[in-house]
Amino acid sequence: MTSRRRRTRTSLTSVLVVLALAVGGYTLHTAGILAPDAEAAPGTSSATAGSGAPTITTEPAAPETTRASSPTASVTGTATDHEDAATARTRLAQLPVKGKAPATGYDRVADFGTAWLDVDRNGCDTRNDVLARDLTAITRQGPCTVLTGTLVSPYTGATIDFVRGNTTSTLVQIDHVVALENAWRTGAQQLTQTEREALANDPENLFAVDGHSNAQKRSGDAATWLPADKSFRCTYIEHQVAVKTQYRLWVAPAEHDAMDRILSTC
Repeated sequence: MTSRRRRTRTSLTSVLVVLALAVGGYTLHTAGILAPDAEAAPGTSSATAGSGAPTITTEPAAPETTRASSPTASVTGTATDHEDAATARTRLAQLPVKGKAPATGYDRVADFGTAWLDVDRNGCDTRNDVLARDLTAITRQGPCTVLTGTLVSPYTGATIDFVRGNTTSTLVQIDHVVALENAWRTGAQQLTQTEREALANDPENLFAVDGHSNAQKRSGDAATWLPADKSFRCTYIEHQVAVKTQYRLWVAPAEHDAMDRILSTC
C-alpha cells in the first residue's frame, strides 16, 4: 500500500515537472528567446548585429503617401498648392524691393558658420539631416551618417544613386534655396551671427539636389537661375519667399519680377 502511494506521488510530481517545463518553454519561444536563427532587429544588418563593427541600418523606401509630404514633393493642381502660391504672392508683395548691397567682405564660414552645423541639436549635422529627409531607401552608419540612398533631384527630375565617398558624394549636394551670398547682399549683414547660422541650416532653405544644378546655380537668384524642371519652380519660389520673409531680407527689382512671374502661373 505504501509503495503504491509513493508511486502515485512520484507520478504526480513527474507530471507537474513536465507541465512546468512545457509552459516555460512555450513562454520563452513566444518571447523569441528560443526561436531558431533569430534575425537582428528590423533595419539592422545581421552581419553587424552584436559585433564590434559599426552598425549599418537600412531604411526602406517610404510609401507613396508618406513621400508626398516631403518638402521636395510637388503635387500640382491641389487646393494646398494654390493656397501656398497665394500665401507666397502675399508675402512677396510685402517684401522690400531695392538694389543688392555689395558683396564686399562676404565670407561663407565667418558669416554663416562652417558647413555643416547641428543647430537643431539632434546630434546629426544638417547635411545628414537633409539627406535623410530627401533621399529614399537610405542606409546609415550609426544614427546620423547617410551612406547610400536614392535621390530624385527636384531641380531636374533625374534619379541619382547616392554613395558616400571621396569621389561620389558630390553627385548629390545640398543647395541653399536662397543662396548665402544672395542673403548677405539682401539684408543678412544686419542679422546676428546666430540668425545667419540658423538661415544657413534652416530645412526650409535646403534641398538635396544633383551636383550639376547646384554648381550651375552658384549664388544666382530667381532672375538669373531657375530649376530646369518647370513643375518644381512654384515650390522653389515659394520657399525663397518664405525664407526671405522669415529672415527679414529684401528682393532686388529683377528678382522680384521673376518671382512674381513664376507665382502668377501657380
